[in-house]
Amino acid sequence: MVTKKKAVKKLQPYEIGELDHYLFGQGNHYEIYKKLGAHEVTAGKKGVYFAVWAPHAKSVSVIGEFNGWDAAADRMERQEPLGIYTVFVPEAKDGQMYKYCIETESGELIYKADPFANYAELRPGTASRITDVSHLKWTDDRWMESRKKWDNKENPLSIYEVHMGSWMRHPGREDEGFYTYREFAEAITKYVKKMGYTHVELMGIAEHPFDGSWGYQVTGYYAPTSRYGTPEDFAYMINYLHRNGIGVILDWVPAHFPKDAHGLADFDGTPTFEYADPRKGEHPDWGTKIFDYEKPQVRNFLIANALFWIEHFHVDGLRVDAVASMLYLDYGKQDGQWVPNKYGGNQNLEAIEFFKHLNSVVLGRNPGTMMIAEESTAWPKVTGNPEDDGLGFSLKWNMGWMHDFTEYMKLDPYFRKNAHHMMTFSMEYAYSENYILVLSHDEVVHLKCSMLNKMPGEGFDKYANLKAAYAFMTGHPGKKLLFMGQEFAQLREWSEERELDWFLLSEEPHQQIQNWYRDLLHLYKKNPALYELDNDPAGFEWINKDDIFRSIFSFVRHSKGKKKNLLFVCNFTPVAREDYRVGVPTKRQCKLVLNSDEKEYGGSGEKRKEIYKPVKKECDGQKYSFAYPLPAYGVAVFEY
Repeated sequence: MVTKKKAVKKLQPYEIGELDHYLFGQGNHYEIYKKLGAHEVTAGKKGVYFAVWAPHAKSVSVIGEFNGWDAAADRMERQEPLGIYTVFVPEAKDGQMYKYCIETESGELIYKADPFANYAELRPGTASRITDVSHLKWTDDRWMESRKKWDNKENPLSIYEVHMGSWMRHPGREDEGFYTYREFAEAITKYVKKMGYTHVELMGIAEHPFDGSWGYQVTGYYAPTSRYGTPEDFAYMINYLHRNGIGVILDWVPAHFPKDAHGLADFDGTPTFEYADPRKGEHPDWGTKIFDYEKPQVRNFLIANALFWIEHFHVDGLRVDAVASMLYLDYGKQDGQWVPNKYGGNQNLEAIEFFKHLNSVVLGRNPGTMMIAEESTAWPKVTGNPEDDGLGFSLKWNMGWMHDFTEYMKLDPYFRKNAHHMMTFSMEYAYSENYILVLSHDEVVHLKCSMLNKMPGEGFDKYANLKAAYAFMTGHPGKKLLFMGQEFAQLREWSEERELDWFLLSEEPHQQIQNWYRDLLHLYKKNPALYELDNDPAGFEWINKDDIFRSIFSFVRHSKGKKKNLLFVCNFTPVAREDYRVGVPTKRQCKLVLNSDEKEYGGSGEKRKEIYKPVKKECDGQKYSFAYPLPAYGVAVFEY
């Protein structure tokens, strides 16, 4: 007897099949965002295919403008084994708002935004919007091709950290005056090119309900915030920056999410995205939920999200927020508020494996991109290879350097001799990770003062201190990041509620600081000695790190093969040293390439020689030396 084979239904590309379930269940469906969410399709006729993961829901309906928000109109079909609900709605159209009406196990109805939505209603609204992001227009082929060969270790990386909503606003408008993505693209490009940054890092781009969270409490992981325009506008911005040779980094938040009723918290009436045990699943200090890194589908949600920004929207890197809070089970918790791992320790073993998987996949699939860790502890091998038990990040924020540096700079110059080690200690561990030196938004809020107002003294002293600080940072090994407004010595602390105080640039001291930082950035970009050996001890040499009582630091940055080297001399006291002698490793002439005493930087404008010829006279342990009149808080950079 011949048995007939059961006919297998041929799936449409948008439909979810067995392979999708298998990969999502394993945590390896790296393009799951193309299946879950709302996608415009043609199934006989045009409409929208909705798919949502709600494993413990009793039932799910999609409600929206297309069906009068009627929960009975478009009930979704449950697919096993993972509990993914799907429905095709021919009446649904681009731009319409929608939500999922979820019936929980207890029979309660809850209304949730789509975790995979690509667009959202402008806050305070909380609905998702149907939008098609599958046909974005890109003309940045040259950038994307060159990115494949780009190496963050050997190339210049100077980052301008920006909060879009408060960088610049339209004055006098009845609405909030935000620049759109398109307007911002053109304005920021002009400014960044003038200043000399290589990359822009954008805070708070994924959709979030509360402005005061700065974008670090996300409800729409797959949606560029609607505050500044559509996803197409967002793509235009990335494309525009790339065409002008500027890289884009986004802040990315896989550590926690808010409890807003429309968000991920208790998504199907149970802890779906978060750990079920509140001792693992909640941050008591932040009032937020913690992702369950043990659950494959949750890991998949986050890894696919990282790939979505980098592959679909051409973003060049992600700065991963609050990494330390993910690595430690007891982060920000008291005894009794956390659960040890199976070995009795405080390490989150699932988060560690998540990072290794995340970084291996993102960087493996996208050569030339960056995964950057904001990690504030001494966790080993953050930028080490996963094969060697590292976490696999490209770069790590150097929070130790930032703390020591800012604490030193706050001191009255008279007391700096007692804290001299705070400026030299960082070189003891400079090569243990691939570092970025950061002066970020976190350092200029919550009564910490702006960078200028951290500086001691009044008037000239404040500005001169800041110039010396920025020069030291530029010369120190490590990539660079500075938060917006600090490049022109913003007086007030930053607030997301207003634009930067651009009017300060009408005052000479602020313009002079901007001139100084601009020329430091251009010096940095132009000289491989300042970036190509950041992770190699051969790239840095102290000339004198022990001039404690005069608080002067001198050092050399070497290029590969020592073809072109830069000597930095930084004076951190208000005492001029007219007879200052500095040692050099060679008899070759030294050319003064940057002098903080120039008039355009707020200095005296006193004329100085351009060329200095070392003589055979021992100084600073070097065979050769030359004399240079070093002003109060003076900085001089020489090329040889």
